[in-house]
Amino acid sequence: MVLTSEGRLVLETVRKVAREVLWPLAPEYDREAKYPWPQLRALAELGLLGMTTPEEWGGAGLDSVTWALVLEEIAAADPSVAGIVSVTSGLPQYMLLRFGTEEQKRRFLPPLARGEWIGAFCLTEPHAGSDPASLRAEARRVPGGYELWGVKSWITSAGQAHLYVVMARTEKGISAFLVERDAPGLSFGKPEEKMGLHAAHTAEVRLEGVFVPQENLLGEEGRGLAYALAGLDSGRVGVAAQAVGIARGAYEIARAYAEEREQFGKKLKEHQAIAFKLADMHVRIAAARALVLEAARKKDQGERFTLEASTAKLFASEAAVAVTREAVQVLGGYGYHRDYRVERYYRDAKVTEIYEGTSEIQRLVIARELYR
Repeated sequence: MVLTSEGRLVLETVRKVAREVLWPLAPEYDREAKYPWPQLRALAELGLLGMTTPEEWGGAGLDSVTWALVLEEIAAADPSVAGIVSVTSGLPQYMLLRFGTEEQKRRFLPPLARGEWIGAFCLTEPHAGSDPASLRAEARRVPGGYELWGVKSWITSAGQAHLYVVMARTEKGISAFLVERDAPGLSFGKPEEKMGLHAAHTAEVRLEGVFVPQENLLGEEGRGLAYALAGLDSGRVGVAAQAVGIARGAYEIARAYAEEREQFGKKLKEHQAIAFKLADMHVRIAAARALVLEAARKKDQGERFTLEASTAKLFASEAAVAVTREAVQVLGGYGYHRDYRVERYYRDAKVTEIYEGTSEIQRLVIARELYR
């Protein structure tokens, strides 16, 4: 897939920032579970938090293929930062562009695209994960708008984000609302203690009579679930790109280690058992990247890309888990040590099989799409 000259320049710039800013800070921010504001601001200065948002709304106006490759580069250096970037650009901004009014775009897109704000996507609830249609959050009609009541869980950037796209049930069905961080009645739980992605905070979002004016209803009342699923198609391309980057980051460490480490009188790469592991890792990464770019290409062409997004997300996430596990194995005892980073990639990879639709849900989506 051929990148434009602008896309190539963007990718070269991202690689430099990833190497000089993200890579050195990643272990510290993972260890201390600090939200990576300095890294996000560095990316924002380059216009990388609104890559696919048009220039008229404050974004860079780049294509989705470039976006996916940039996310891979970021994830190869710091998966937590990539997760945050994927959500804020792939869900709130994408949904505003597709379903927002001109006034909503004018108010909310420029600060999001410029990276002054971070966006969050609030669909999951304690009792509604893979079955979003069963969500219980309510939006009650009041003069001038709605009052929101309920709890959202596992929300990336909760408490840090400035704008929340919240799904809640109205008389006409599930609807989508734009809620700003300082809205009275909006509060957040403490960041969850997770297996991986420690710097990408996830927490509960609590809605206790949060007033949302009529003009902050996103799209039509009752169409929120359809909007959320469309947003998830975009988000899944981002997660798949993130998974490719995680796998690549671990693979590159393993490949370099196999070049340096000697056992039984020869380098690890000269032992067939290790060489075959590296070969399989390379194949998985290359195949996953191809699926991600195909999904991104169809998105750019304005075609339906649900099948491609789920296919890429399923394969890339499972590839990331497999590749990072083998990277730990290649490094042996050192692979189990935090200083060598591959154990972090292994921890970070697992959630790509879970969030924005589990692998089981992806198989359901793929099977359904095959007969559409």
